[in-house]
Amino acid sequence: MRILLAEDDSVLADGLTRSLRQSGYVTDCVNNGEAADSVLSTQDFDLLILDLDLPKMQGLEVLRRLRARESLLPVLILTANDSVEQRVKGLDLGADDYMAKPFALSELEARVRALTRRGVGGGPTVIRHGPLSFDQVGRIAYLNDQMIDLSARELGLLEVLLKRSGRLVSKEQLVDHLCEWGEEVSNNAIEVYVHRLRKKIEVDGVRIATVRGLGYCLEKFNAASIAANDAGHA
Repeated sequence: MRILLAEDDSVLADGLTRSLRQSGYVTDCVNNGEAADSVLSTQDFDLLILDLDLPKMQGLEVLRRLRARESLLPVLILTANDSVEQRVKGLDLGADDYMAKPFALSELEARVRALTRRGVGGGPTVIRHGPLSFDQVGRIAYLNDQMIDLSARELGLLEVLLKRSGRLVSKEQLVDHLCEWGEEVSNNAIEVYVHRLRKKIEVDGVRIATVRGLGYCLEKFNAASIAANDAGHA
């Protein structure tokens, strides 16, 4: 789960970023509206936390441009101005939720969880793949209804592969989804994460295929073929 935080208060931005990362979210931060608009037009995120009073471009304009691009990205607005007029403007422009400063960190995290539960475009919060399931809100994976002990990187990797089940995911795409800006992660490191994840989930027909030189693919689960295989070996 990747979050963009657009906040020009460096102390608040640092505190929020640390908290969100500790909760397992990949979190990047920008401190002005122009940077937010530029990043949102070229990169994919799962949630935008947007301060309205940004330098260079106001948050409402960032939001207007985002929705003009027909993006369904969930948006949580933060503002020191809690007037009814401001709330109405933000919601009319397509914000999903609204918080006035100062706020309790625990409440913000609860609202982040609520927005991610809805998913982009109302998608499912639990992704299933044969005996494998992943709760995107609780950040927990299960295999045959038993919780799997996965690191934050392994959970992120699993989430990306599940969302693109049956499709090729390049190493570069994995780096984009698993790492914050400025974080150096080599292709060899991605290979290590994939190897560790394989050891924990590749049972009962769940398979991560390697397409040499291109990337990885979580193969489509075919319960019928697994059952036929089992019958043939009986």
